[in-house]
Amino acid sequence: MRDVVVLGIGSTAFASQTPEVNWKELIYDAAVKAYTDAQIDPRRDVDSFVTCAEDFWEGFSIFDEFTPDQLGAALRPMMTVTGDGLHGLANAYMQIKSGIANIVVVEAHSKISELLTYEHVTELAFDPIYERPLSAEREVHPYYVAGLEMNLYLHATGTTEEQCAFVAVHNRRQALMNPLAPYGARIGLQEIFNSGYAFTPLKRWEIASRADGCIVFVLAAAEIARRLTKKPLVYIEGVGWSSESPWIAARSADAGYVRRAAQIAYRHAGITDPRRQIDVIEVEDRFAFKELQHLEALGLARPGEAGWLAQSGALGRDGELKVNLSGGSLGCGDLIEASGLQRALEIVLQLRGEAGARQVPNARVGVAQSWRGVPHGTGAVAVFARRD
Repeated sequence: MRDVVVLGIGSTAFASQTPEVNWKELIYDAAVKAYTDAQIDPRRDVDSFVTCAEDFWEGFSIFDEFTPDQLGAALRPMMTVTGDGLHGLANAYMQIKSGIANIVVVEAHSKISELLTYEHVTELAFDPIYERPLSAEREVHPYYVAGLEMNLYLHATGTTEEQCAFVAVHNRRQALMNPLAPYGARIGLQEIFNSGYAFTPLKRWEIASRADGCIVFVLAAAEIARRLTKKPLVYIEGVGWSSESPWIAARSADAGYVRRAAQIAYRHAGITDPRRQIDVIEVEDRFAFKELQHLEALGLARPGEAGWLAQSGALGRDGELKVNLSGGSLGCGDLIEASGLQRALEIVLQLRGEAGARQVPNARVGVAQSWRGVPHGTGAVAVFARRD
């Protein structure tokens, strides 16, 4: 079984709207940067290409038929993973691990600003008999589910609304140090509470705004990568993904999908004490409380402890757990299917020592975690490490 490494990365900046470019140009921009970073020619060196896209978001079917040109994948093996960017990364990882390919490119993007019916598309993921009518017939935004889940989480763990607000304060401030992030803001608890309830007890400033952008990863077998570059190599040590019940009423308060995905990834990576062994963490936070819930599911805090860690400042760059130093989804924006690769991008930058003002000294091991959003109970976890 071969080692798999990140050979190259490329990304556009993230923005609330990108009317000056179409989605093909977004992908091309990120791909050129990734190939330059990897020092490869995709038409000659790459064996397989993966795009992460859902036809409903794109507005037309069989989306991978429209992606080869801008990736340099014309007449080459090309496939779509209808899931989050970390699911695509896992697919590429397995292709290399199994010997099917030596170098694989993964692309995930968002052009969500052009979708005028986001709420109605989201409704299609609900159970059509028992759940969808609650929002469709009564014209209720599907994010009401996030409010219900937050309420369940607060009651189950004893976490407070104020502790959740600390997440939004930290992540939006942290985004000010990320040149890719459009939603940075120097705010305090008062601004969070003054923003008002959107879906009680979830407040408006605790919800990530949507964003456009694209991220491209080049993965390679380690023995191939060592011949191609002298740059520090970041190894993918383990990946895992999991889905729980599609029915909202059957969900637990502990993000079981993340807990199970983490157990798989940790087992592959040899992680037995995540709080001690992991240096940097990027978790999905498109609703502020989800960061706390996901940290606990990852085994980085006990149930009900994550809120206290946020309140005490233990989740910042100078705290015990270095969490969402990129700004997370709250700071970078909800990139839809690209959100997971945004998590992974920050981890790779940290392990390479290329994170600028956000850099954690001597970061060696990082974890990226994703969630597909309301109403899904689907997530993925990837463990990255730098070896000398």
